[in-house]
Amino acid sequence: MGSKGRFGLITSGGAGAVLILTAACGVVGGSRTGGLAAGQEGAVTITPVNGAQSVRPDGPIQVRVGEGTLQDVTVQGQGVTVTGTMSADRKSWKSDRTLSPGTSYTVTVRARHDGKTSTATSTFSTLKPERTLSIADVTPSVKGEKVGVGMPIIVRFDGPVADKAAVERALTVTPEKPVPGAWRWIGSDQVIYRTQTYWQPHQKVRFTARLAGVNAGQGVYGAKDVDQTITIGAKQITTGDIGEHHMTVTRDGRKLRTIPFSAGNGTTREYTTTSGIHLLMGKENPVTMEAPGRKPGDPGYYKTVVNYGVRFSNSGEYTHSMPSTVSVQGSANVSHGCLNLSPSNAKWYFDIAQRGDILKLTGSSRRLEWDNGWGFWQMPFDQWKQGSALA
Repeated sequence: MGSKGRFGLITSGGAGAVLILTAACGVVGGSRTGGLAAGQEGAVTITPVNGAQSVRPDGPIQVRVGEGTLQDVTVQGQGVTVTGTMSADRKSWKSDRTLSPGTSYTVTVRARHDGKTSTATSTFSTLKPERTLSIADVTPSVKGEKVGVGMPIIVRFDGPVADKAAVERALTVTPEKPVPGAWRWIGSDQVIYRTQTYWQPHQKVRFTARLAGVNAGQGVYGAKDVDQTITIGAKQITTGDIGEHHMTVTRDGRKLRTIPFSAGNGTTREYTTTSGIHLLMGKENPVTMEAPGRKPGDPGYYKTVVNYGVRFSNSGEYTHSMPSTVSVQGSANVSHGCLNLSPSNAKWYFDIAQRGDILKLTGSSRRLEWDNGWGFWQMPFDQWKQGSALA
């Protein structure tokens, strides 16, 4: 057992008005807590003890008082802000989150006993682990961007996560207009949040990762928190029938435009436009289209530069301008899998497109795979949420 640290003998008023404040017994690392010393009914104990080092970041800060009541408890440090919960009888207090690793904290306690207020403090430092876990990227994260109602939240970490459940518990999504949703792990370093139904348009969604100090397994602790606001824009949904060669664009339920197109010619699977619920993934102008898996001189090789490309899968599918097929747009499918549009329609669609907008296509023999780009809406939600570490 480590040595007791005495905060001091505080005397106020007349003789006998004495309050003794002591630190709790403990060991380096804060893994052991001690009770009040015998005969010190008014003592305050703080865990971790004053001077403790290498305290586990995922261990709680706890404060107790023998006689009297706790007035307030504050925790100061260069790491994350730490608050806590006071018991109903104001006899104890406990922190409500993990601590930043490799950080010094000071706990200050004010207690009241026999009409007198006294103060006790404990300063300790948390473990500095050999490895930490950080969020490398959150999509969407472009400042000022408005995204569509189908937009997922994609979180990628800077290393593998051993304890996915512990990390997932640290992630919260708070929309202004609530809708059920769930996380699904894609490999060991990426987790994706999808709602059960589309987001309500015109709102803000807050993503918070209280990752600092979370035990991610195998001796790895979360390095820092992340807090990000995502803006959901208009509800833009495009529906199209590949066999009918047209798509209709709506915004917040109002029809904006019907656009003729020429889709994949269907001579091979590669040249067949996928059917299903796609999400618009991004915009490129210009974009170079090149036959996948082929090199110059191979049969079927092509390489061309097109304008106003809007990507909707990872298998090379875009809407884009194609002046050479305008004469058959609306009547025949002659492309390598993309949706060929006229220059004016392609520019118009490019200008209004938001990442996360819905593009629902029907009429082809090739079904969009759920993991082809952002094809997440192809998976039923009951199945989707089974990919959560907390399922």
